[in-house]
Amino acid sequence: MRFRLLGAMLALALPACGGRTTPSSGTSLDDVGHRIALTQPARRVVSLSPSTTELLFAIGAGPALVGRTRWCDYPPDAASVPSVGDGLDPNVELVVSRRPDLVVLYASAGNQSVIARLDALGIASASLKLDRLDDLPRATRLLGRLTGTSPRADSLAAWYQTRLDSARSARAAPVRRVALVVWDNPPIVIGAGSFLTEVVALAGARNVFDDVAQPSAPTGIETITARDPDMILLLGDSVPSLGRRPEWRSVRAVRERRVMPLKGSEFERPSFRVFDAIRSLRASLAAVAQR
Repeated sequence: MRFRLLGAMLALALPACGGRTTPSSGTSLDDVGHRIALTQPARRVVSLSPSTTELLFAIGAGPALVGRTRWCDYPPDAASVPSVGDGLDPNVELVVSRRPDLVVLYASAGNQSVIARLDALGIASASLKLDRLDDLPRATRLLGRLTGTSPRADSLAAWYQTRLDSARSARAAPVRRVALVVWDNPPIVIGAGSFLTEVVALAGARNVFDDVAQPSAPTGIETITARDPDMILLLGDSVPSLGRRPEWRSVRAVRERRVMPLKGSEFERPSFRVFDAIRSLRASLAAVAQR
């Protein structure tokens, strides 16, 4: 399985590291400018984002996790961590019941009231922006400082950046045009603000909605028809078979049955499994093109 292959690659790429280190200073700033005050490495962490849950396990801080969201499904060891529900608009009482000394959230304006409540309770929080591939090294290093796992975190961030730079250097001109659809009625498509637009580019294609600045945005079937993608990529189990929907028959890719679901959580969030996602998508694009 490709997840096991990535794990083996990381084991070879990362040097052995010692015990936990103390944060170099008493404070750090998160991605919304909020000050995180920790005088020692966090020992009990609640992660309210699937991406940060993956990162915490990757840097060796998995044993410190005492809470996660119900969407945190990777690595498999995450299943043994108690769920505290959703990551956005979380149940603060349930989060606090896990007695964390650090809560890691997605950087969203909707979480500001949660942060204020945690501050009032004396619980440190860190909001991390994880939308693009370039966000991962910074977030990894910050989590390493906060959990006392900087040696491994810094090594992993450097490994990832080197491999990402190499993938970008080897990128060829796109040969296919795709639209990524996450909802069908009204249609919602992925834009340039999402890491998936770059995954598509690194796999040898171009997102026809790469002029949309947001990670995702509503659009119309007539707009998708006008942009005429060579292929429709479907994300999420909630998107039905578009070939059975009369209104979608105006889209050439749907009529010609060039519609492909993207399966696997590596397509749902930025993570170090992105190279698996690129390789898988490249192979799938080639297979569909040969039909």
